Amino acid sequence: MNLTGKHVAVLVENNYQEMEVWYPIYRMQEARAEVTIVGPAAERYVSKLGYPVVADTAAAHAQGSAFDAVIVPGGYAPDLMRVNPAMVAIVRSAAVSGKLVAAICHGSWMLVSADVIKGKRVTGAPNIKDDLRNAGGIYEDKEVIQDGKIITSRKPGDLPAFCAAIVKALAGWEVELAA
Repeated sequence: MNLTGKHVAVLVENNYQEMEVWYPIYRMQEARAEVTIVGPAAERYVSKLGYPVVADTAAAHAQGSAFDAVIVPGGYAPDLMRVNPAMVAIVRSAAVSGKLVAAICHGSWMLVSADVIKGKRVTGAPNIKDDLRNAGGIYEDKEVIQDGKIITSRKPGDLPAFCAAIVKALAGWEVELAA
């Protein structure tokens, strides 16, 4: 599917999960979407294993509503992201503006901090399921869940289904999910 004309933000912070950052970046680029990497500052961040990524822009200079989708990867990075008001504002702005917001693994923590999952079916890393429920989300242990404009997945092994759901949603296709 061709996503020419679509603009996708991928949020980053230190201690990110390598595959959960790079797989979505490359998959969105492969589909011809414009990808902007957003961090707390426009600087270098390292993964849990020391792999670097450089943010194109600082969160304070980005608006979630300016993107067609915002992707929140996991690892330990979301725990750092969620205490940064500008990072949380991107997720909230995108969700409130009706843009696609996708989170995988611990990335779903950002949906909690942005206060955008009340009454929504969501998933994430199993050890944050109580946080998702306490924020009003309806937690399900599934590979990928789409509830409106929110797409969530649990772990790196879910990346193929996660990215396929994002691409299909951005392309305007109805996402088929396993029961």
